[in-house]
Amino acid sequence: MLTRRFPISIQEAQQKLAEVSLPSKVETIPVQTANHRVLADTIVAPFAYPHFRRSGYDGYAIRSSDDHDFPKTFKVVGDIPAGATFERELGENETVRIMTGAFVPTNAGKVIMLEQTRSVENKPNQVKMVVTEKHSNITEIGSEFQEGDDLILKNTELTPGGLAILTAFGIQEVTVYRQPRVAVITTGTELMAPDEPLQAGKIYNSNGLLIANLVRENGGIVTQESQLVDDADLLASTLQKAMAENDLVITDGGVSVGDFDFIGDTARTADTLLFNKLKMRPGSVTTAFVQDKTLVMALSGNPGACFTAFYLFVEPLLQRFMHHSSKVKRVTATLAAPYHKTNGYDRILRSTYQESNQEIAVFPNGSDQSGALGNLQTTTCLVEIPHSTNPIALNAKVTAWLLPFK
Repeated sequence: MLTRRFPISIQEAQQKLAEVSLPSKVETIPVQTANHRVLADTIVAPFAYPHFRRSGYDGYAIRSSDDHDFPKTFKVVGDIPAGATFERELGENETVRIMTGAFVPTNAGKVIMLEQTRSVENKPNQVKMVVTEKHSNITEIGSEFQEGDDLILKNTELTPGGLAILTAFGIQEVTVYRQPRVAVITTGTELMAPDEPLQAGKIYNSNGLLIANLVRENGGIVTQESQLVDDADLLASTLQKAMAENDLVITDGGVSVGDFDFIGDTARTADTLLFNKLKMRPGSVTTAFVQDKTLVMALSGNPGACFTAFYLFVEPLLQRFMHHSSKVKRVTATLAAPYHKTNGYDRILRSTYQESNQEIAVFPNGSDQSGALGNLQTTTCLVEIPHSTNPIALNAKVTAWLLPFK
């Protein structure tokens, strides 16, 4: 008896997934490995920055009380390279040679740039200053951050610039949201491992490698990659263990209503079935369910459908675990090449795009068939062709999803 399923739209499916409560776990990691991770706590300045008065230029430091009647000659009483200090105060008409970023003497009020000075012939310990400066050319203590100021707020994605800020304060570790642990399970007696000889009726397991690398590329940690024959008991035990040990389980194949579609059977008896039929092609069999408080995304065994559903449904989930927004950019684009097929369901085309003058043009990229994989390497976006009994017009406005990691 054929099991009846009730298809829902892409948007409804995405909304159902968005409403699933995902575990929010944190970990403390070295700053050096925190690029593009999201902070779980606000980080505050442990001290003022800068924590000493710094020279903005190479030049000579003078007292404010001596800043008059130029040109004039000063006695050079020291040299302060970057990283050094000067232990005494300047006296009347005394100056020190100072480098960019170096410590400014306590009672110095200005740095005269080197370009505004001249050497005094036969008097190496004197310097002539031609004119004064409009500004002090001194960066004062705490001019950028005071002790206790917020450096980077909670829920901010760290970038190389942010890591530089943290390192400037000597911060070595940060608490961030943890990357999700993901199990990838591919099913099908027809699947071969890469080292097996080619056999009639069988195919190499390309989807397992596809899914695992898409997960890694989008921030997940793949903890297991299992390839199973069609066996209900084997699937049940593997799935149970994977759900107990991971934040998300992704299965591939066995998700329809055939005699060996055991994933489909599991979904129908799960604690919560979110959906098991979508109004889209390819990937209409894409299924999602929650069992034992763990979300399972069941993708089609067809490569094109698997690839498409990953970006529409799985990628946003991976980002949510880490408190990221989806890296897939949804836009309105112009269909710049003809597409003549009509569809009862919305058709998602693997496509490419060009951007010019803030307008995006999209071009169907080879086969739109579920089982085709020849265009996976070159696809840079997905394009929605709405269901219709009439072919879509050339230059029609369409929804497109621009893919990361093209």
